[in-house]
Amino acid sequence: MQNLAPDVLLMHRLADVAGDAILPHFRALDGVESKQAAVFDPVTAADRGAEAAMRTLLERERPSDGILGEEYGLAREAATRRWILDPIDGTRAFVCGLPTWGVLIALVVDGRARIGMMAQPFVGERFWSDGERAYMARSGAVRPIATRRCPRLSEATLLATTPDMFEGDAGPRFAGLTAAVRATRYGTDCYGYAMVAAGQADVVVEAKLATYDIAAFIPIIETAGGRVTDWSGGDALAGGRVIAAGDPHIAEAVVAFLADRPA
Repeated sequence: MQNLAPDVLLMHRLADVAGDAILPHFRALDGVESKQAAVFDPVTAADRGAEAAMRTLLERERPSDGILGEEYGLAREAATRRWILDPIDGTRAFVCGLPTWGVLIALVVDGRARIGMMAQPFVGERFWSDGERAYMARSGAVRPIATRRCPRLSEATLLATTPDMFEGDAGPRFAGLTAAVRATRYGTDCYGYAMVAAGQADVVVEAKLATYDIAAFIPIIETAGGRVTDWSGGDALAGGRVIAAGDPHIAEAVVAFLADRPA
């Protein structure tokens, strides 16, 4: 098996340079742009600066690896190793001054997300997987994390960023799920996935995700003991409609509510 330890160290360095680029702008923004005219899709100097800093480091340290970032696209499409970067996941929260945003970094090797990290430089927390175990760091203290067991869907806590992402047929399916669980919380952004990995919540269900929204969390949650799938129970790396569950049995129960079926 490939030794990923140097890549894990590099992942931490990527989070460092991203945080250095972002923090001067947090709660001190000069302006916010929208990527789309029809809907508010915010981007800031912090997003662009953080991704540029990470790409510069990768070009120096891993010049043959591919890079896919939310702000600057794809480099070296044919590479079998690809770094996936979301410099600020949760930009809407960022522009509101809320600390539920994070820097997402993943390394995909031969189409599989092998290591991943969510770093929140403002609160000083990191969640990551080295491919074998999942960890959390805060104030210099590192500890392994694990998902929690949840034997019944009726006992589960469900997280999602906003109910607005569930359009068309997804709306009634998600509403049925919220009625079946113990509690539902919104506004969690990428922190919801981290809390599932850390055993603080049971499941995140979302839709309309890109690969850079979920790639980092696949190894984090799965090495912590959970499962990440699409709504049909398949591979979630491409994004779209996603389930991230701490207990694999809960993942199966959620798929039963949400599964994409032929018309």
